[in-house]
Amino acid sequence: MIEQQRQVLVIFPHPDDEAFGVSGTITSYIKQGTPVTYACLTLGEMGRNLGKPQFANRETLPDIRQEELKKAAEAMGVTDLRMMGLRDKTLEFEDDMDMKNMIQGLIEDVDPSLVISFYPGYAVHPDHEATARAVVRALRDIDEGERPTFHAVAFANNTEENLGEPDVVNDIRDVQEDKLNAMRAHISQTARMLEMLEQGIQANDPEALKWVTNERFYTYDWNNDQVT
Repeated sequence: MIEQQRQVLVIFPHPDDEAFGVSGTITSYIKQGTPVTYACLTLGEMGRNLGKPQFANRETLPDIRQEELKKAAEAMGVTDLRMMGLRDKTLEFEDDMDMKNMIQGLIEDVDPSLVISFYPGYAVHPDHEATARAVVRALRDIDEGERPTFHAVAFANNTEENLGEPDVVNDIRDVQEDKLNAMRAHISQTARMLEMLEQGIQANDPEALKWVTNERFYTYDWNNDQVT
């Protein structure tokens, strides 16, 4: 059982960000009866994998990934899926105020008790970082007493060196198959990794089992907020 919440808002830039990082947590909340809204900022149209043999091109990949995103949402039990329509690999060039206002609009509409996204400075990809900064800017404007909790995913090489161990570790063993199904939904981008992961799980490989055992988050430290 993970910590009870009233309403959860998940914000990530790409289809499949949610599947790998937080789909077990999302499914756990939904099975507890907690509503979850997932806002995906792009359709991942610049995804690397077009197939061997090729199954897509730059024009058709967004449609494929949109359908995969819908299937992943279904696998997790998410009924409130928001596709925000920004362009993949361009979020760092979006106007900061526009990004902040978009996130603020989501927060005002959903009224979450918990927001889940990336941790700024520890999210590696430029789109991840732009999303994280926008989330922080939007949440920072909310009075402390009314501000939703922010659980952030961080996976840069220096994460634990600088932030320590994650303070939120959600046990997702009961929803292991749901998480795998969410990952399978994004098959255009995940086929090879999934094959290796499922082989590792069958072999009880500790590195593979980490993916379906727990999901780790940092509660954002507003006292050390360095987003400008």
